[in-house]
Amino acid sequence: MSEIDFSSLPKHVAIIMDGNGRWAKKRSLPRILGHKQGVRTVKEIVKASSSLGIRVLTLYAFSTENWKRPQSEIKGLFSLLLQFLKKELREIHKNNVRLRILGDISKFPDKIQKELLSACELTGNNTGLEFNIALNYGARQEILRAFEKMAQEGIKDFTEEKFSEFLYTRGQPDPDLLIRTSGEMRISNFLLWQIAYCEIYITEKFWPDFNENDLKEAIIEYQKRERRFGAL
Repeated sequence: MSEIDFSSLPKHVAIIMDGNGRWAKKRSLPRILGHKQGVRTVKEIVKASSSLGIRVLTLYAFSTENWKRPQSEIKGLFSLLLQFLKKELREIHKNNVRLRILGDISKFPDKIQKELLSACELTGNNTGLEFNIALNYGARQEILRAFEKMAQEGIKDFTEEKFSEFLYTRGQPDPDLLIRTSGEMRISNFLLWQIAYCEIYITEKFWPDFNENDLKEAIIEYQKRERRFGAL
């Protein structure tokens, strides 16, 4: 904690949570148990981000490409999401965290859609950490959706600022720090517009092993970098 400069925290931290399946395989466990352990990490990182004073936390939970996975795994993920909402929503709300969904959840089971919308409504006026969960999210799809909505409204004055108003992250600062676990060196169709000037931090740790100290280490590394945004 003494190494963190609280005057220059990243306003928005985005995380690609990767490695649940490999974490389980390494221990000869079913993949779903890796995802279950990953949910525990989510709880820890949300709590840590809120305590540190980070303004926005975005977690990549289910991509548009994840539909290619076995149906049994998808059903297991949906079940874990439902359990998370039912068990953790009260605590999230109590801690003044605002929940927001990035992505198209219309393909999700009705029960999950209802729970997600109810959670967002309940926490909608909270003023603490803004906690984004990216569900059925793909950055290319988000960009196309934004253009379509602008066209529908007859907007012809295209600017970066105007375009950003039609993204799922409207009203939020772009990510300053992108963390990816499990050592993979890919963006994976995540927040392509928003991370244009983002600092990227890769850790070899699988997501279920990632913890509060790892988050702090990522922030310390971020604060060591000089962000010039194209200038000298």
